[in-house]
Amino acid sequence: MALEITDATFDEVVLKSDKPVLVDFWAAWCGPCRMVGPIIEQISDEYDGKAVVGKVDVDANQEFAAKYGVRNIPTVLVFQNGEVVGRQVGVSPKNVYAEALDSLL
Repeated sequence: MALEITDATFDEVVLKSDKPVLVDFWAAWCGPCRMVGPIIEQISDEYDGKAVVGKVDVDANQEFAAKYGVRNIPTVLVFQNGEVVGRQVGVSPKNVYAEALDSLL
């Protein structure tokens, strides 16, 4: 299951991770976000132990959404060594997210 990441835990969970991190910026009222949600959960299960997969609710946690210029949701950012190395805005097929992580493993 994807981790729930907050502004308070973002630094520790995402920026200090020694594994690649995929972060889904979403909101409960966002229709396309609800389409991406199950895909993110599948990725989380499949990459358990190899990568960190989490979700940030942008309504409750705005600090890092603003810092990384998340203006449209869903936005999925991929981090490696605390740096953004990938960005996908909108709904994409599962293989797009999987390939972003595979390229870092």
